[in-house]
Amino acid sequence: MIIIENKNLQTKPTDYKQLGFGKVFTDYMIMSKYQDGKWQEIVIQPFQNLSLHPAATCLHYAQEVFEGLKAYRGDDGVIRLFRHRDNIKRLNESCRRMCIPEVDEDALEKAIIEIIKLEASWIFEDEDTALYIRPAIFGTGNELGVHPSKEYILCVILSPVAKYYQNKEDYVKIKIEEHFHRVGKLGTGTAKTGGNYASSLLSSVIAEEEGFDQVCWLDAETSKYIEEVGSMNIFFVIKGVLITPMLNTSILDGITRRSIITLAKQMGISVEERKVSIDEVFAAAQCGELTEVFGSGTAAVISKVGMLKKAEQEIILPRLKDGVADILLSQLKGIQYGRIHEDYGWITTIQE
Repeated sequence: MIIIENKNLQTKPTDYKQLGFGKVFTDYMIMSKYQDGKWQEIVIQPFQNLSLHPAATCLHYAQEVFEGLKAYRGDDGVIRLFRHRDNIKRLNESCRRMCIPEVDEDALEKAIIEIIKLEASWIFEDEDTALYIRPAIFGTGNELGVHPSKEYILCVILSPVAKYYQNKEDYVKIKIEEHFHRVGKLGTGTAKTGGNYASSLLSSVIAEEEGFDQVCWLDAETSKYIEEVGSMNIFFVIKGVLITPMLNTSILDGITRRSIITLAKQMGISVEERKVSIDEVFAAAQCGELTEVFGSGTAAVISKVGMLKKAEQEIILPRLKDGVADILLSQLKGIQYGRIHEDYGWITTIQE
């Protein structure tokens, strides 16, 4: 691993409330190139623009994958990485699906830890802030034709972030998407690849124009079963049971989702992973059995849902205090910020 010093450091922001999400980037980035059949040495270098050939595979055929993980500064001042090995492993799983050469997981882990040490001063101490870490790999081969690239770039950029949703009420509004589908059965839904998100943009723009924060996707075969929300996996509390759609070939295996299921079971909350129809959810709401809906993801953490709308039908969720979502969020954040000890091996502390 090579480290190139950045002699032109930025003036760092002082108010985390002005950060937003993914708008400010730190001084360094990780880079590596795949050439001649192998990954070259990893370089930590000054943050800079990239140069791509106009025929680069990623630009024409969307051969690209990415990940998202976070480092937190706890109340004790210690920096903690949360489940980063799972993110790196999932990056390689996405690579396999998209015909991209896998990376050395140990080498990438070491580079991520090293760059966090360099960028430690970018990590705020305030609650609900973190250092968001975005690895991405994309094909850079300079010849047209629908086939895997022979060359790739791995880059990792870092961004100090505040809350993903800036809604003052802390409840998101979700529209049930009935006209478009995100991905199909046996497609690329389990891979974290840009094409999955590009296909969601039109629906998201329409939903935002209508006053919603996100759309909820239904399965492409029947348009009956809930899959996930644009940036999150989704959970329902029906008759005291925590229910989430079971994983299939079109649902991302969210690492925050895994964490919530583990914590809920540990706390004695009944959990079901199964098919969930949109009709079941609206019927449960009508008879008062649906008490909570929330989404989960690295960016969003746990985001409570205040409203679901399908055509002319609308569900307004009760604004519970200390509900299942609040209990799980408190537990999850407690682990991430170092207030609660965990025995799962989720946390890696970084020595500055």
